[in-house]
Amino acid sequence: MIFNRRSRLARKGRGAVKVLVSLNKRERFIFSVVILSIGLFVAEHLLGKSGIFMIFTMAFLTGLLLFLSLYYDLKENSSPQIFILPFFFSLSFGLFYFLVPARYLTRIFTTALYGVGLYSLFLSENIFIVSSIRTIALLQSARTVAFVITLISYFFLTNVLFSLHIQFVPFLIFLFLFSFPLIVHSIWTYTLEKNLFQNIYWPLILALLLLETASILWFWPSTPTVLAIFLTGVFYTIVGLYQVWLEKRLFKSVMWEYIWVSSIVLITLLLFTSWSG
Repeated sequence: MIFNRRSRLARKGRGAVKVLVSLNKRERFIFSVVILSIGLFVAEHLLGKSGIFMIFTMAFLTGLLLFLSLYYDLKENSSPQIFILPFFFSLSFGLFYFLVPARYLTRIFTTALYGVGLYSLFLSENIFIVSSIRTIALLQSARTVAFVITLISYFFLTNVLFSLHIQFVPFLIFLFLFSFPLIVHSIWTYTLEKNLFQNIYWPLILALLLLETASILWFWPSTPTVLAIFLTGVFYTIVGLYQVWLEKRLFKSVMWEYIWVSSIVLITLLLFTSWSG
């Protein structure tokens, strides 16, 4: 009985994969985004806190659906880096959902935002794969979209991590587990290297800078949201500077842009610090 049920589920799964692969690329993206958006809404609205297990499943499913959507392109040009940001984007939205007020309209808006962001991300990852083979005019736009989505994901993840109020060492370990891969992906969008471990020392150095900053913030008397904003600002500054350095456009005007952003997030941190505590 159980064997027959598993066989039927396996056949249905293979049938769904065949249907997805038979669609054109844009239709595969739309199908994947709809499935994942519904999964996110169901996991949070109907399952409550027990939906956290489904969130991790959805994060892995995001990578699987992206693989099936880009199956033919990846056969000719395999780049494992394209799965990093989609995984953490779904994971960050799913975990951050628990911090959002449990209002029906709020969750509908959050789910819609997730769907739009995920579709834009899928399109960007597709551009990166194509650009590694031939020059494409939309590459710079895809880099901008991917970096914005990276910052959103990083803010959500750090906000959740600070909200947990866990011990110092586990805090740094969890922070490294998502900071390092997101830095790798951000750098890869400019180098498009196929080797995942090529020039790995730069992501390690930048991740170390983030860990050193976060180790200070762990003791800082402020709210998780403000701490997450500041750490995301640090991420934007150090990773963004490295990206413009790769493009060989590290000019004075560009430097001032990052100085202003750093100043704003620092002022925000100082203003919302509970000095009396």
